[in-house]
Amino acid sequence: MRGAALVAVLAGGAVMSMAMGARQSFGLYVAPLEQTYGHSLGVIAFAIALHNLVWGVAQPVAGAAADRFGPAPVVAAGALLYAGGMALVAVSDSPVALVLGMGLLVGLGISCTSFAVVMAALGRAVTPERRSLAMGLASAGGSLGQALLVPFAQGIAQWSGMAVSLFALGGCLLAVAPLGLLLGRAPQGGTTAEPAMTLRQAVAQALAHRGYVLLTLGFFTCGFQLAFIGTHLPAYLSLCGMAGGAAAMALGVIGLFNMMGSWGCGWLGGKLPQQTVLGWLYLLRGVAILAFWLAPKTEPVLFAFAAAMGLMWLGTVPLTSGLVAKIFGTRHLGTLFGLCFFSHQIGSFLGAWCGGLVFTLTGSYGPIWAATALAGFVAAALHFPIDARPVATAAARA
Repeated sequence: MRGAALVAVLAGGAVMSMAMGARQSFGLYVAPLEQTYGHSLGVIAFAIALHNLVWGVAQPVAGAAADRFGPAPVVAAGALLYAGGMALVAVSDSPVALVLGMGLLVGLGISCTSFAVVMAALGRAVTPERRSLAMGLASAGGSLGQALLVPFAQGIAQWSGMAVSLFALGGCLLAVAPLGLLLGRAPQGGTTAEPAMTLRQAVAQALAHRGYVLLTLGFFTCGFQLAFIGTHLPAYLSLCGMAGGAAAMALGVIGLFNMMGSWGCGWLGGKLPQQTVLGWLYLLRGVAILAFWLAPKTEPVLFAFAAAMGLMWLGTVPLTSGLVAKIFGTRHLGTLFGLCFFSHQIGSFLGAWCGGLVFTLTGSYGPIWAATALAGFVAAALHFPIDARPVATAAARA
């Protein structure tokens, strides 16, 4: 990658870094929101859960807008909405303001500054041979943002309070608003001759494609696994008698290894069939989750589990988006990947919710750990048989 294409990858990584890093800081504000404004934990949790659903619903729309008008206006609008949501949370003296800010505005903002918009732009900016690697590098930017923005936000909150911290994150988001221009100005090296097709025709073609349906179902598993682990691992470790700092260490290790894993999965996707890499990734996730659940809970076991999960955490994103681009081309990539990602977010919602529900009903996390591992094995079985031939080629050979 050289010149404008490399600049586009760096710009995409920076946008992802700010969008995903700011999102990872939300847990820092739960207690201050309770103490400062008297919001109940239930309201705060609902607002955070709502942004995941809004993000999923709005992602195909944001992707379609980027396909139609380019990434620059979509990223700029998303950064403004995201920053506005953070500002509204900072002054949210009513539950309605909190839900509107954290739930609606943040959800809309992140849908315009994350996967479907950035990945689609990069899919068109680089050659097919470099596409998977470029997407992997941009995905790694999300973990870099987690590593940098979470301690940044925490430090400002301790120094000047919650409101100033939220406004500071909003300022960081506004700073990346112009970077969509760099994504849009990159040469369209990844755009090949594709048949003219309306958005409705492209969606109908994808939904009728067996491989796309399998890919979308598999992405549901990704969201389910990550949300369950990210939400319930601290409570589970506490029940297992581990020290309170163990969960923070584990989540930090996941973020660190995810930077390497996202790049590595993107690189592998350029060398091997992407559906095969995805199949093995889900299979190994299932093995790691099952092994951790059955193993004695010690710090070395926890560290090994966190490192293994980190290597496979967001590696699905460059592989899934790259596979969609390979099969259907890049003309409507933002829309089609956005629809896949909606499935991911439904899985995220259910993973977080079902973890609490199962524990409430049974008094144990055991059944949901087993189900999370089993979901990985099912997802692997769905991915291995995917036909990744471009649809025009497949039709010609039929």
